Parts: sequence; C-alpha cells; structure tokens
Amino acid sequence: MSYRTLATRPLLTLAAVTVAARLPVAMAPLAVVLLVRERPGGYSVGAALAAVYVIGEVVGASVLGPRLKARRARPALAVGLGVGALAFAGLGVCAQAHPVVLGVLAAVAGAAPGAVPGGLRALLTSLVEEAAVAQAFSADAILSYGVWAASPALATWLALGIDPVVPMFLAAVLMAVTVAGLWGLPAGWPADESDRHGVSMARTLASAWPLYVTGAAGLSLLALAELVLPALLEQRGVAIGWAGPLLAAYSLAAAIGAYTYGLRTWPGSPERQSLVLLAVVALMVGASAVVPVLGWIGAGLVLAGLLQSCVQIARSLSLRNALPPSAFAAGYSMMYAAVGAGYASSAVLAGAVQSVAAPSTAILAGAGLCLVLTAVAAVGERRRKSGGAGVRVGAEGSGVGEVRTEGAAVDRGRDAECGL
Repeated sequence: MSYRTLATRPLLTLAAVTVAARLPVAMAPLAVVLLVRERPGGYSVGAALAAVYVIGEVVGASVLGPRLKARRARPALAVGLGVGALAFAGLGVCAQAHPVVLGVLAAVAGAAPGAVPGGLRALLTSLVEEAAVAQAFSADAILSYGVWAASPALATWLALGIDPVVPMFLAAVLMAVTVAGLWGLPAGWPADESDRHGVSMARTLASAWPLYVTGAAGLSLLALAELVLPALLEQRGVAIGWAGPLLAAYSLAAAIGAYTYGLRTWPGSPERQSLVLLAVVALMVGASAVVPVLGWIGAGLVLAGLLQSCVQIARSLSLRNALPPSAFAAGYSMMYAAVGAGYASSAVLAGAVQSVAAPSTAILAGAGLCLVLTAVAAVGERRRKSGGAGVRVGAEGSGVGEVRTEGAAVDRGRDAECGL
C-alpha cells in the first residue's frame, strides 16, 4: 500500500502533534546539561539532571500508561502535557535554583507526559486501516528519527547562541501547543475492556515481556553509538569532530530503513524479523568497534541504523499483535519505559567499562549484552507461544490479523498473546 494513503487530515494533524510532543523530550537531556554547565561542577550536575529526567520518563510511562482510558484519553493526555509544560517552564525560570529543585522539576517534566507516547501510538493505529498499519508505523519512525536527529543541534544552538534557558521555554511552548493540538484529534479510540476476558491489565502487559526485552536491547545499542563513539574515534586516532556527521548518517540511514520497511511485506513474522535484525545490528555495532579505519566505522554505523529502524517497526507490529485493543496504549507506554531503561543501563555499563578498559571494549561489552538480551527474548517468545496463550493469524508479514484463542487459553479466559 502506498504512503499516500496516510496523507489525510487526521493523520497529518496527528503527525504535527507528535512532532511537537517529541521535540521537548528529545532536547531535554542535552538541554538540562547546557542549562547548568557554567556552574561549578556543572557537567556533573547536568548529567545527574539528565538521568533524573530519564528516570522520570520511565516511571511516568510505567505508572500512567496502564491507567490511560481508551475512550476518554484526551483529558489525561492534556493534563500530563500541561504539567510537563509547567515543569519545563519552571526549569527555565529557576535555572539558578538549588540542584535539588531542578531535579524535582526535571523528574516532573519527564514523568507527567509519561502516557503521551503510548496514547499517540494507540491513536495512530485507530486512524488507519489494518492494511496500512505497517506504513503508519514506518512513517512514525521516520518522524521520530528526524526529531532525534535535529534536536541536539537545535538545543545546542539555542542554549549557546541565545541563552541556556531558551530550550526550556521552547519545550514548554511546544507541550502547550500539543495540548491545543489534541482537540484537533479524536478524544480517544474504540476499545472494549472485555477483550481481556477478565485478565488484569498488569498480567496482560506482563505476558509480553519478551518484546519489552527486545526494546531494551535495541536502545542499548543506540546508547553505545551516541555515548561511546567520540571516545572510540579518539582511540583510533580520528578527529572527534567526525562523531556528529557519523551520528547524523546513522539517523539518516534509520529514516531510509523505516521508509523501505513500509514499502512492502517482508518474509517472516514481525517477531522473527525483530529478533534476527536486532542480532545483526548488534554485530554491526560490535564490528564498528574493532575496525581501525574511519570509513569502515561509518559503514558499520550506517548499516546498523538502516536495520535499527526496521527492528523498531517490527517490534511495534509484534506488540500490536500480542495485545488486545484495550491494552494498546498501556503496552506502548511499557515499551517506551523499557527502551528508556535499556538506554540508561547501556550508558551505565559503557561508563563502568570505560573506566577500566578501552572504548572499543565498552562497545563490544554493550553489543554482547544486546545479544544476550536478544537470546533471552527469543527463548521467552518461544515459550510464550508454546504455552497455549494463542496467536494472531493472517497477514503474517504485515503484522496484522485476527485473534484466535485455543485450548488452555480459553479455559483460563486469556486473550490471544496478551501482552512499541
């Protein structure tokens, strides 16, 4: 199906709202570092604030996402975005306040809109036909990579070229605009909680744990690419200034990969695609750590980016296959929390390894961790399917289909493959 089928007024409105909601999130970690960098020990304080912000995101997505009501999601999303906007504005106004005050504001800025990513993703799937879901996820991934590619440059230019508080006020304005944009979209999406057959939301979400593991594994690789690349280039005798172009090439390749994935139906189920491609991405990132030439490092990262976006889309399709409609938003929120945890864990691992070994060793350790997580997810996925929880069938390659329950699943009253 052509991407032109997505060029409808509701989907274009949703795309604008999504960009406005994601840009503050993408800018925030770097923006809080630049906000306090001129203080004594500013970079350490900034790193701590960035960590607190990410922790707030993870907690907010985990707690607020599962509580989002499908048919009346708009008020909850609006409140979360409004509180987030106030918190970002507070960071700008209180830029010289005690670090504890800034930490509280950063945590609120991360946590309050925690249900928004899952809610917008669920709303996206409700606005497209079943046959266009893969294209919709591909287009969403292209938007996402574009935002993440542009946000560091935007935050740096505003903070250093104008004033460190400007990114915070821009983030506040964007979140406020997102609140207004919600009223150009449906108030929610159709869902019937009886589709869980009496199973609690917590159990429904927990049954999809292998998919969350793949989400954490995928973002752990992105953390390696972003955080260790400058040190790796220095180790290889390459100018650190190449880190920016290489990461931009990674993001551009990811956008191309997302576009390509949505052009056709690919062999195998989305679950199998995500596991296989994730293992290949880990090998590509690991290979970039051992080659001594800039060109080969760049080639490894470009190939990794090209496939990483395909992993992301296949994982989203897998999660959609595994969940009943009433749990879509909660499941996407949990995936958002999982990928944030994966990023943070890889950052901690990379920092710990670099303190005692070379940057190349840190990248290899992170790639090895990703492969281990991928293997754990593969085993968990096989056991989940063989345990009689049921499967979705039909249109296997596109990740959509009907729900079929069987055997013990019916006896236990569980939906097919319950629980980004």
